[in-house]
Amino acid sequence: MKKGIIGRKVGMTQIFDDAGKVVPVTVIEAGPCVVAQKKCVETDGYAALQLGFEDVKSKHSNKPLEGHFKKNELATKKYLKEFKFDEDKNVGDVIAADIFAEGETVDVTGISKGKGFQGTIKRHGQSRGRETHGGGPVHRHAGSMGACSDPSRIMPGKKMPGHMGNDQVTIQNLDVVKVDAEKNLLVIKGAIPGPKGGIVYISSAVKA
Repeated sequence: MKKGIIGRKVGMTQIFDDAGKVVPVTVIEAGPCVVAQKKCVETDGYAALQLGFEDVKSKHSNKPLEGHFKKNELATKKYLKEFKFDEDKNVGDVIAADIFAEGETVDVTGISKGKGFQGTIKRHGQSRGRETHGGGPVHRHAGSMGACSDPSRIMPGKKMPGHMGNDQVTIQNLDVVKVDAEKNLLVIKGAIPGPKGGIVYISSAVKA
């Protein structure tokens, strides 16, 4: 069954399963989200629901977004995301954490932690140069860049220093360990991308 929700990463902890084994889990504040728009095949070419998460003051929004929510008499939301739903919902309906159940498999998408500009050792796991005489001062530099006269350029795909992290990452097939409907919390087995407080998108697993 296709469904999804927007959430905020609270942090990681661990719990014990029925066998007494320690299970690392991530706690996510999932929703409540409101259906801000309903996409139809007739008008948009595909079917989906646009969800809004977290209220925001008008001064922290813009006029197009304010008009988008005011048209349906909804409070302005800070985050918007589309999900495909098998269950029919209407504009204004509230999606809460209890849309998922314990034992379900989900995919979680988030923005990974930014690492800034990094060298080849940290970015690609390359080895360092020798620390003996004559090795410096390039102990942590990248090695050979390629041939000399032919082709006289660095080939595409060469692993080089550069910006690391701050990418959209999706972790697939994670198990929902616990659902707390009162506090809008989802407890998911394993780690998910992003820092504490980062926005994440939880959806039904596509490869389950």
